[in-house]
Amino acid sequence: MHVGSTGSSRADRFYTWFGVSFALVVFTGFARTYYLKLVFGTPALPLLLHLHGLVMTFWVTLFVVQVRLVASHRTDLHRALGVVGAFLAALVVSLATVASIGMARRDTIAHPHSEYPLALLALQLIGLVLVFAILISVALYLRRRPDYHKRLMVLALLRLLPPATTRLPVAFIQRGGVPILIGIDVVSVLVVVIIDSIKHRRLHPAFGWGGLLLVASDLLVVLLSGTSAWLRFARWLIA
Repeated sequence: MHVGSTGSSRADRFYTWFGVSFALVVFTGFARTYYLKLVFGTPALPLLLHLHGLVMTFWVTLFVVQVRLVASHRTDLHRALGVVGAFLAALVVSLATVASIGMARRDTIAHPHSEYPLALLALQLIGLVLVFAILISVALYLRRRPDYHKRLMVLALLRLLPPATTRLPVAFIQRGGVPILIGIDVVSVLVVVIIDSIKHRRLHPAFGWGGLLLVASDLLVVLLSGTSAWLRFARWLIA
């Protein structure tokens, strides 16, 4: 994973706070079912979900480490860890795909008359996994253009927000379903893009096109997830 040189201490702080804030949301969302499951006594997880959780934890941790390496002018180590980041990204995509299908299958068996697990699968596979893979691929391709690279990495990390958000112990999130998750996701993207645009007095193309990709994918999920075509495909996928 590369994040690129920020060029100022204020920019360093912004990316650091972003990474730490994201990590806190992930920890809070998955505390009951993963990080503190022994404390809460929640059911045991299959090995696949443990691997998925471990890889995702490494990914978020690596983002914060990479940001701090850039802030400390350790670009040599930052680049070396970028190789590890590329390998982790591939694991994120593959494990997230398999885990999403497995969880949709489990939830559909538990609630055979509910279409929510199938709608959520659209968000996970199209809105999250596919868009994450696109953003990471472009970010790695543009790794020698730090201003593009670091912003695309931020958007890629934001793309992984909904799974943690949906597990936050907040009533309106728990009741709201996919539309609320997408709304929170869109607002999060807009906040980051607006802060960056105000600070630099322009909308950076990476945030402009990348942000548009995120919002467009969210709208696609809203339009697609409840259609008979998607529901048939999703049932075939989890069969």
